[in-house]
This record gives sequence, structure tokens and C-alpha cells, in this order.
Amino acid sequence: MSSRRLRSRQSSSTRITEDQIIELVSKLQALLPESRIRGNDRVSASKVLQDTCNYIKSLHREVDDLSERLSQMLATTEMSSAQAAIIRNLLTQ
Repeated sequence: MSSRRLRSRQSSSTRITEDQIIELVSKLQALLPESRIRGNDRVSASKVLQDTCNYIKSLHREVDDLSERLSQMLATTEMSSAQAAIIRNLLTQ
């Protein structure tokens, strides 16, 4: 069998169907906070993917901001204080 035919056979067995894509996009949309507010309105897959990317970026910014605030808090807090112990406990969980 030629390598081209073999690749074609392999790729067709691992291809995702249009129904599977629709289902995955629907599940992804349900995870987005804005989508929960809007309800079950149908939006395009590209819009869901764009919203998902924007949401992930905002989560990264939030994590960076919280990490910076935590670093500042730990720098100004005595490590033997009760607050620092709580923070360290939370970070090790």
C-alpha cells in the first residue's frame, strides 16, 4: 500500500465528525460565564472559540495579578504570623 493511501486511511479513522465538533463546542460554550448568562442561544463555533480564548487570557491576567498581590502580602508579613501560616497552608494543598 502506498504511503499516501496509508496516511489517508489513518487520518480518516482519527477524524472528528461534524456532530462531535458541534457537541464539543456546545460543551465549551457551557463553560463560559457569559454563555451561562445568555442561556442556550446558538452562536457560531468561531465566536465560542474566540470567547474561550479571551476568557483564558483574562484568567491568566487574574492569576498573575493575584500572584503579585500574594507576593507583596508575603513580603510585608512576618513569616511567623498566623496569616502567613494560613497562606502557606493554602499554597501547599
